[in-house]
Amino acid sequence: MDYQTITYQESGDFATITLNRPDKLNALNNTMLNELDECLKSVELNDNICALIITGQGEKAFAAGADIAELNACDKLSGKMFSEYGSYVFRRIEKMRIPVIAAINGYALGGGCELALACHIRFGSEKAKFGQPEVNLGIIPGYGGTQRLPKVVGKAKAMELIVSGNIIDAAEANRIGLLNQVYKHDELMDKTLEFVSTILSKGKIAVSTCVECVNASEHLSLEDGLNYESMRFGDVCGTDDFKEGTNAYLEKRTAEFKNK
Repeated sequence: MDYQTITYQESGDFATITLNRPDKLNALNNTMLNELDECLKSVELNDNICALIITGQGEKAFAAGADIAELNACDKLSGKMFSEYGSYVFRRIEKMRIPVIAAINGYALGGGCELALACHIRFGSEKAKFGQPEVNLGIIPGYGGTQRLPKVVGKAKAMELIVSGNIIDAAEANRIGLLNQVYKHDELMDKTLEFVSTILSKGKIAVSTCVECVNASEHLSLEDGLNYESMRFGDVCGTDDFKEGTNAYLEKRTAEFKNK
């Protein structure tokens, strides 16, 4: 499918979605959200894709927020719908059964920061900047920032960032746990691909089940989460990959997983 605001590339067992409005600092407009939604659906239906990278086109921005021109036209009802749709698309990312890695190459502000938060793992360029500056526009984060940021960096730090609208650099984002790693700008994609290669060397069923279990921990009590983990552990023990992995370990050889 041809897209206007994103590009999509499959490379063997993984795929890359690139936000592609560099002249607008990859601002998230309605067309981009629609195309992200459609693209994510196709990834979900493709059993050959074992990991997904999301990044931004250009040297300056991952995504510098929502499209202000579209946002400016909102009233009470349309504003609620504006927020709900973005949250729906980002929730689709969060609930994916494969690891989703954000390669954050520049500004990740407002909706861009919220998009990064919806990804499972976040790697950042040293040039990356983060913030929820919505209060400067007289609004609040609308794509999950008030809900996800406290879970990632803690309530007090999230409150500070959200009510001040302050922007932080990659080093600070890494320090507070918003980023998993910071890399030199020209090494970001290479380091991200190295990590993806590590994932692809593992059993696909085991990796996707890990993602499901970690995601489930967000809404299950510890007791229910332990029960869910045990159930899924049993499911994985019934796979050919489990037998191959354990046999390979005992035989001191590299496992050859067949994703069965």
